[in-house]
Amino acid sequence: MKLNSFPSSLYLSLVYIFFYLPILVLIIYSFNNTQYSLIWHGFTWHWYHELFSDGALWNSTWHSFFLGITAATLATLIGSLAAVCLYRYRFFGKQFLNGLVFILILSPEIVSGASLLILFTLLQLRLGFLSLLLSHISFCIPFVIVTAYSRLVSFDKNIFEAARDLGANDWTIFFRIIFPLLWPALFAGWLLSFTLSLDDVIISYFVAGPEFQLLPLQIYFMVRAGVKPEINALCTVLFSLTFVLIVISQLILRKKT
Repeated sequence: MKLNSFPSSLYLSLVYIFFYLPILVLIIYSFNNTQYSLIWHGFTWHWYHELFSDGALWNSTWHSFFLGITAATLATLIGSLAAVCLYRYRFFGKQFLNGLVFILILSPEIVSGASLLILFTLLQLRLGFLSLLLSHISFCIPFVIVTAYSRLVSFDKNIFEAARDLGANDWTIFFRIIFPLLWPALFAGWLLSFTLSLDDVIISYFVAGPEFQLLPLQIYFMVRAGVKPEINALCTVLFSLTFVLIVISQLILRKKT
């Protein structure tokens, strides 16, 4: 049994090394005491000091966090109501709409970005914060729906029938029964949406305006001019933040109530 599991363990280890070794190298070189050389010249916090002293980067960081929090909150609100409707009610086209959710998740971002740009152009909507907000909400909603729906299907439907027999209406059932049981999944969906919004580059590239610069786009333009240790430090901070948020979302999602 142990001999049979060794090839699987070795293969899995190689896969993880392939994914995480470049990130580990990036983190190490963010502490390298040189600007361009790939040779180790000693440990330093200088590039993190340069990072936290860069006003343009911090302005873009504030824009990204504000957009991410707003988009995640609205996407969670809309996605949670959509998940409840798909779970509790029967209506024409329900299976079709349920399939569309997964199509949106699997759809290439470049297709979504181009289609949203065409839509905003037809609507004569000025590219900026509003176009970014609508775009980020649109690609975050399907992930919230899937996260919330996977939690809903684990509920015992008899509790809803019992509540209705006791005189509770739909709103009472939602706020008194569904929401308390669903909140771990909603919180996990919010964290996932915030992470997706914070890290998005492709869709944001299509719909961003010159007056509202986002951090991922700024990193993209900085990297095109050459990778500096300051970028390594910034990517290390972003990776650490993303990793923490993903871990928290998974812990919340698996929490039993």
